[in-house]
Amino acid sequence: MVWQLMVLLGVLAMLVGCTGTPDGVAPVTNFEQARYLGEWHEIARLDHSFEEGLTQITANYSVRDDGDIRVINRGYDAEKGEWREAEGHAKFVGAPDVAHLKVSFFGPFFGSYIVFELGENYDYAFVAGFNHDYLWLLAREPEVSESVKAKFVAAAEARGFAVDQLIWSE
Repeated sequence: MVWQLMVLLGVLAMLVGCTGTPDGVAPVTNFEQARYLGEWHEIARLDHSFEEGLTQITANYSVRDDGDIRVINRGYDAEKGEWREAEGHAKFVGAPDVAHLKVSFFGPFFGSYIVFELGENYDYAFVAGFNHDYLWLLAREPEVSESVKAKFVAAAEARGFAVDQLIWSE
């Protein structure tokens, strides 16, 4: 019985830990969900298994019937010569004007999605996951200015991300 309780507590700790924020990262406040919805292009990321080998990656956000957010991630797998797509479900961790959401692509398991910087016109977003292994630069257009790239690198480096490992979109 004790070991079962320990396992349960361990699983709960993992689930809660995956919706936390990495040191140095604070979500944007006064966030406007309606302005954030729509299509975003991935400009840069830290590599991870679920996007490995993909290019031309986009994320599309829309409101679900239950009021939560539908996430469609799409990327081209050049090796297989095909598009890959994944549908996820996002909801706010707290208040809807704070850009800290939790996203699930795998059933009941959620991970943090934290917008920690946002262009004044919602034209770019700096996004982190629950730890320093997850980082993205997203933009409304497939390309951004060198100044936005430099701002992203500086902001990410100041928060402890491994900017030397960034993968930049072609």
